[in-house]
Amino acid sequence: MYTYQEYRIIQSGSTEEISSCAKMMAGSDPWVRLGMSETNCLQAFEGDYRELYLLKKGTEIAGFIILQIKGSFKGYIQTLFVAEKFRGEKLGSYLLEFAENQIHQYSPNVFICVSAFNESAIRLYTRFGFSLIGVLKDFVKEGYDELLMRKTIGPMLGYQGSKK
Repeated sequence: MYTYQEYRIIQSGSTEEISSCAKMMAGSDPWVRLGMSETNCLQAFEGDYRELYLLKKGTEIAGFIILQIKGSFKGYIQTLFVAEKFRGEKLGSYLLEFAENQIHQYSPNVFICVSAFNESAIRLYTRFGFSLIGVLKDFVKEGYDELLMRKTIGPMLGYQGSKK
């Protein structure tokens, strides 16, 4: 278990917790602006090679992160979310640090997409060392672009990760 102040990160996947996470996503930007329903958000938790980690304060979910750990795009942070009432406590940085440590066990590259209108997230990722790779035009919804960003410690060939 990973801890930060009174917060802890645990791996999860219970139906109840996934449902709570999807509901939080659907009520927050960028998902609100993109018109994503709770059903749409639930789909983010489906599929092979995904790991869900919850950031908890006591029994309350303060945030979460979904990682793509295998396949052609391993090392991808699919979703990073901090609940509105917990924002401003550096929890996004904490989740990014955790994700990077997890991903570097099997990949030198960490990828993330961010909505082009999400300026605070872009600033966070840039401060954390991510660089813009490209723009995905109309990726989620027409009229809204996603920015693909990457942070790397080297090439894939020859990388000696510790697992997966």
